[in-house]
Formats: sequence, structure tokens, C-alpha cells
Amino acid sequence: MPTYVARVRDSQGKSRTEKFSAESLAQARTNLRDQGLVVQDLKESKGGFSFDLQKFQTSMVKVTVKDKAVFSRQFAVLTNAGVAIVRSLGVLSEQCSNPKLKVALNDISNDVQSGTNLSDAMRKHPDCFDNLYVSMVQAGEIGGVLDDVLNRLAKLLEDVARLQNQIKAALSYPVVVGVLATSIFVGMTVFLIPIFAKIFKDIGIDLPPLTQFLMDCSAILRSLWSVVIIAGFIGLSIAYKQYYKTAVGKLTIDRISLKVPLFGDLIQKSSVARFSRTFGSLTRSGVPILTCLEIVRDTSGNQIVANAIDAARIEIQQGGMISAALQKEAVFPAMAIQMISIGEETGELDGMLMKVADFYEDEVEQAVKALTSVLEPLMIVVLGGMVGTILLAMYLPMFKVFEKMG
Repeated sequence: MPTYVARVRDSQGKSRTEKFSAESLAQARTNLRDQGLVVQDLKESKGGFSFDLQKFQTSMVKVTVKDKAVFSRQFAVLTNAGVAIVRSLGVLSEQCSNPKLKVALNDISNDVQSGTNLSDAMRKHPDCFDNLYVSMVQAGEIGGVLDDVLNRLAKLLEDVARLQNQIKAALSYPVVVGVLATSIFVGMTVFLIPIFAKIFKDIGIDLPPLTQFLMDCSAILRSLWSVVIIAGFIGLSIAYKQYYKTAVGKLTIDRISLKVPLFGDLIQKSSVARFSRTFGSLTRSGVPILTCLEIVRDTSGNQIVANAIDAARIEIQQGGMISAALQKEAVFPAMAIQMISIGEETGELDGMLMKVADFYEDEVEQAVKALTSVLEPLMIVVLGGMVGTILLAMYLPMFKVFEKMG
């Protein structure tokens, strides 16, 4: 009797996998329906070890901010047009290009169809919808303004994506040039210097210190020591990541990152912009302030900033002001604190937070341009200096040869 594997949903809306035997595929489907289960997927088990390549590929795909922004905008349009949520999710899942998000939307559609709230169904897929997204959707459901909340989510995610792209643009240039410079240096050291080393050895002249140093570097890179060096870099990278996962490590590294010249100012301004935009969107959507601060704290991206936000949350619980708590931590700029304070006094906190976000997003854009204008000539000088050093080291012995010939 063949064995079948089925993905089913029970009366409580929970999905699970069942493995059982039946005489045929039709009989297997009938048996499941007799148990009150909704069949989502049913196929015959081949037995033994099986590797689902499609499922593995789907698990490796990441749902980007842009994917969620596009989905939110389209979902808001359909909801505003009066299309039922289940049908909207079905339409969006069919045209979704991201396989992980597509699977999640199908599951969410099935859950909603069985009577589960949209926010609760989304909460089952944290890889696609984080706490920020779920909380805003929940507030929209409670307030009956889901389409407005989805539009705000789309705007928020689009702003976040734009901010991330600006920062990536600032970091991509030095990274690319650094990799290129290192590749050129290693290539010339490994392949070019040994040719000259043989010539100098045949001539029998004393090598200048710079030339001898590069000869030694070439010998090391062409020996087993190169494996040790590469392993050392990999070990340091792993040790850094493990240290950053600890509470002390994350706090120390994030504190240092805020003090790094050029980049520290960019990190601070981007953190303030992200905090203000997210906090403002949440409060405007009707999410309670304490819940807002918990969500913003978890999405801040920097432990120092997260600690300051947590201090503000505790201050509010005790009847204090957000601006006063943020000022004590000395993390946020004075201008941002003053604008938040004015928003609290006038009762227009969400509007003032949006203005703070607009201002510091513009500041980030200007900082990115300034950083790029500084890094471009600097990296060109570094690249030229590395190549020039190698060429100089190769030509210095030539001068001695010309002196002997003269």
C-alpha cells in the first residue's frame, strides 16, 4: 500500500504535516476530509532520503524591504478598492516574484479564510513580516483603517529602502576599490616579483630594503604560510561575529562604531532617521507608545541607540517624557531631542517625528555625498600608492645595475 505525505490544516487553523498509507490518492484525500482536515498539499512519498531542492532554494531566499514595500502598496490599493482580503492575497501571491513571500501569502490566505485575523496569520511568518509590520496591521484591523495603514507601511518601507541604498552607495565604493587594490597587490606580488627576483639573483646585486621586503612577502604568499594567513583572517572574522553576538561585544562594537570618523556621524544620523520614521508611523497608526518603543528598540540596529530607547520606555512608564530620557543617554542630537520635546508639549508627536525623519534623512543624503567625495580620491591615492610601491621596489635594483655598467 503506497504511503502519502500531506500538508493539512485542522479546525483551529493550524497547519501540520501528516504521513499515512492509503490505497490510492483519491482515497487518501477522502480519509483526510473525513477527519475534518483541509488538504493544502498531498503527494505520494517516494521513501528513503529525499531532498526537496525547491523548498531548499525557497528557504535561502530573503524577503527584502523592497518586496514588502511593493506588496504593501498593492495590497492597500486592492483593499481600498473593496476587494476581499482573501482574494487580494490570492491575487498578490500569484504575481509575487519572491518564492518565500509567495509561500507565506498562500499560507496567510488559507489562515484568513479559516477565520484567523490577518495580523495573527502574518505573525506566523517572521521571516517575511516582522513585529513592526504585524503591529501596524493589527492596529489597522482594530481601527478599521487597514488600507491607510498599508499605505503608511509602504511609505515607511520605501523610505527605509532609500536610506539603506544611500548608505550602501557610500560603502560600496571603498569596498570595491579596496578589493581591487588588494587583488592587484597580491597578483603583482605572487606573479610579477618572482620574475624580477630570478633576474636580480642571477646578476648578484645587493637588494634595497624595500625590494627585499617585497621579495620576502612574495615568498610567504607562494608558500604554505599563505594558507595560515588566510585561515587567520577567517578565524578573526568568525571570532568577531561570535563576539558581536554577546551582549558585551555588541555594546562595545556599537559604541565604537558611533565614534568612527566620518562613518560614526553617518550611523548616528541614519539611526535617528530610522527611529523617527518608524516611531512616527507606529504612533500615527494607533499603536500604543510603549509598544511602539519596544518595536523601535528591537529594530534600531545599534545597541547604544536601543538602550537609549529602552530608557525612554522606562521613563514613560514612570510618568516621564521621552525627550528627557533620550537627552540623558546623550545619543540623539540636541536638535532631534528639542523637536521631539516640542511634539510632546503640543500633542503632535507623530507629525514632529516625521519632520525629524525628513530632516535627518536629508542629512544622511548629504553625509553620503560628502563621504563619497572624500573616499574617492583617497582610495585612488591608496591604489596608486600600492602599485607605485611595487614598481619602485622593482626599479631600485635596476639603478644599481646601471651604476655597475657605467
